[in-house]
Amino acid sequence: MGLVTMQLRIGYEIVYECPQPTPMILMTHVHYSRVSDLMAPDHLVTRPTLPTAAYRDSFGNWCARLVAPSGRIEITTDTVIRDSGQPDPVCHWAGQVPVESLPAETLLFLLGSRYCETDRLSDIAWGLFGTTTPGWERVQAICTFVHQHITFGYHFARATKSAFEVYQERGGVCRDFAHLAIALCRAMNIPARYCTGYLSDIAIPPPHSPMDFHAWFEAYLDTGWYTFDPRNNDRRIGRVLIAYGRDAADVPIAHTFGPAILSGFRVWTDENGATLPDERSRQ
Repeated sequence: MGLVTMQLRIGYEIVYECPQPTPMILMTHVHYSRVSDLMAPDHLVTRPTLPTAAYRDSFGNWCARLVAPSGRIEITTDTVIRDSGQPDPVCHWAGQVPVESLPAETLLFLLGSRYCETDRLSDIAWGLFGTTTPGWERVQAICTFVHQHITFGYHFARATKSAFEVYQERGGVCRDFAHLAIALCRAMNIPARYCTGYLSDIAIPPPHSPMDFHAWFEAYLDTGWYTFDPRNNDRRIGRVLIAYGRDAADVPIAHTFGPAILSGFRVWTDENGATLPDERSRQ
């Protein structure tokens, strides 16, 4: 990761009420590309204590399986991770790779997916961005358009909302910003993958909204994947990847196989030494 200049305290508390025993898959562990930065393992802790099993999905994301009993279950993690303290990298010179020269493993991220209908957005994308310079400038133009086109609001959230619907309705949450930008990139022959993880408010002036897991995307340019965040349209400090996939359908934080009511949810991503979540609740 490079020179370490700061430490981040990261974690979450998720509470479910289950009317019956309910199998769950949780995707909340820090991505393997950042595991070496952890100062302590990000163990998944449950109350009551439950047996868990782990596996890697087809994208390499670390997943945990458990069966929640009837009643209340709390799922938590609290750890510290080293971070460079630097904003997301900027590479204005990164060019677009012709489709015929793309690495085979990136081609999946050119295709339409559950929430990113490239076929419905292709003509729109070429009409909006066909004259932009291929590469970083084109992806940034897409991010700026999405950032300006969509109004953020939790009341716009809908679990079934697709990129085309986001484009039409012009409202959504961070996952909707990411889905629309991904679909537009893919329509322009740029591989793009959906990312979820932690994002701090470091260097962002208050007031800050309650923290949540965040969604952004990565685009493949030249010889690597680059981070873009159309919701914020800025280079942020303290971004920690949990998982990536084709879209949100591949990387849900929790997938429940039966009825489960979410009754509590907190996420924290703070510079180490800041007030901890439990301390906040007492203030």
